[in-house]
Amino acid sequence: MLQQYDPKNEHILVYINGALLPRKEAKVSVFDSVVQGGDAVWEGLRVYNGRIFSLERHLERLQNSAHALAFRDVPDSGFITQALFKTLQANNMRDGVHIRLTLTRGEKITSGMDPRLNQAGPTLIILPEWKPPVYPPEIALITSSVRRNSPMSLDSKIHHNNLLNNILAKIEANHAGADAGIMLDKDGYVSEANGVNLFCISKNTVYTPHADSCLPGITRALVLELCRDQGIPALEKNLSITEFYTADEVFTTGTMGELTKVFEIDGRKIFNKSGISTLEKIQQGFKAQTETGGTPLPF
Repeated sequence: MLQQYDPKNEHILVYINGALLPRKEAKVSVFDSVVQGGDAVWEGLRVYNGRIFSLERHLERLQNSAHALAFRDVPDSGFITQALFKTLQANNMRDGVHIRLTLTRGEKITSGMDPRLNQAGPTLIILPEWKPPVYPPEIALITSSVRRNSPMSLDSKIHHNNLLNNILAKIEANHAGADAGIMLDKDGYVSEANGVNLFCISKNTVYTPHADSCLPGITRALVLELCRDQGIPALEKNLSITEFYTADEVFTTGTMGELTKVFEIDGRKIFNKSGISTLEKIQQGFKAQTETGGTPLPF
């Protein structure tokens, strides 16, 4: 799986602290915290049929992450929403769009780690692109040797830009010819893949790892809610990699890739012994939500 360049994105306008800049001119200072230390938080959002999907949940997580990192002068939801509207309207984007929303700690007065050097306030970046879901219909995974951070190291509840832990797992997956790498926690239980949450289905019951060392993703939460609403048993529990090998169905969730079937893990094919696809039912429910849910665009 490798995302491809779309020529439609050649002339997009990118929002940086109030200014709409052409792609080639959209830059931040070398003194910005995101450059100096990956000191930023971010969200990925999708636009479906003139609506920004799950906008409120994404903004809440962005602001919570910024608060946990002690950012100062964090813009409120109303301000960010209007900036999103402005950016999408300037690009005439209403569907088939992915937005990378980033809030950095801002520009420093001199290079260094100390947040007291940040005296100009945060930098808000809105990068919209024409981009369909990035995964093919089915993907293969491998188990990475890179462990997912636990809260004793760097809490995954903070949706931060320092992604080297995940990038190392993705490098392993690339070398193995797989689409993503499964990251285990410090005790050897499955946590998540390097960029998406994981689910398995056994005997028509849906399971997903506890969100101890993984990001409790917004799409992950929507899937659990869908299961509850559709009467599908769903549990969070510690899961070993063997339980994924032997599951009837395995799938990933995330804004970038939506819900994606996994056909193989570490060379083990995933066989649906039940003969019933619970995943297809969940996928249909999720698709229905994207067709009607979200914050309407005012243009």
